[in-house]
Amino acid sequence: MIFVTGGTGLVGAHLLFELTKAGKEVRALKRATSNLNQVLKTFSYYTENPQELFEKIEWVDGDILDYYSLEKLLIGVTEIFHCAAIVSFDPKERVRMISNNVEGTRNLVDAAIENGVKKLCHVSSIAALGKLQNGQAITEETNWLPSKKNSGYSESKFFSEVEIWRGIEEGLDAVIVNPSIIFGPGNWESGSSKIFKTIWDGMKFYTKGVTGFIDVKDVVQAMILVTDSSNFERCKNQRFILSAENLSYQYIFSQIAQSLEKPAPAIWANDLLLALVWRMAKLVSFFTRKAPFITKETASGRNLVNNFDGSKVTRLTGLKYTAIPESIKTTAAFLEKDMT
Repeated sequence: MIFVTGGTGLVGAHLLFELTKAGKEVRALKRATSNLNQVLKTFSYYTENPQELFEKIEWVDGDILDYYSLEKLLIGVTEIFHCAAIVSFDPKERVRMISNNVEGTRNLVDAAIENGVKKLCHVSSIAALGKLQNGQAITEETNWLPSKKNSGYSESKFFSEVEIWRGIEEGLDAVIVNPSIIFGPGNWESGSSKIFKTIWDGMKFYTKGVTGFIDVKDVVQAMILVTDSSNFERCKNQRFILSAENLSYQYIFSQIAQSLEKPAPAIWANDLLLALVWRMAKLVSFFTRKAPFITKETASGRNLVNNFDGSKVTRLTGLKYTAIPESIKTTAAFLEKDMT
């Protein structure tokens, strides 16, 4: 039995599709109030009979913050894919996000050890890695350093990883994957999928920073490969950066606009402009009581160069990355279909 957390998210939904398509026995954690329509929608992108695969999932209500319920839900489970996490760059959400992501991972690790789970794959992020501003590629060995400039999300993913490493020391066999920015069809109003919808709506600004990008199906394939019995012994108790290409935001936005047949963003948002905009957004948020559309954390570093080396996973598993222009075209086609 495979146990999946975060199954309603971009990575989780694509993972559930691949697992059910392969005939795996899957139990997926959800909240009692969760809307599963996005999961079914994701399945419909890739098959004419999404309901058939969807019904193979054993959905269970629970909360990763409730250790005792997790302990019961993991009975009979041999493998865990931990995709659940709050993702927010709103300063008001910082404390709650760090507490939720770290405590939830801690509970899952403890419950896995208690139930003798054989494998755990933790979905982290490149946000949990250190930064190198000299143009050198960031690897799995680049150490994260405490800093006031680190986002709350970065802290939450780093300290969640600490719980995984602690579990490994206590006998759990686990692997960590650190995806870069993920492209794929999902909720067009949130996460990285929102980039496509924003450009569809007519985004005017671009930045010149560079970072890593990867297709969601490659993320899922990497997760399956590193936990496969043919690879797990040489992959376990390690982390893997998942990143296909390092590209500029300007190039990415231009390619998305071209694929959507929309005007490319033409105004460079330099650091001064970004600083002005996030401060204005903060002021507006104060009066409207709504989350700002841009924050200091989301604006920070958007004109910096951060290169990521995602080659380790290819060497150990043979994973072949999808070219990002191809990923953009595929994702854009799904958006166009949904918008028309």
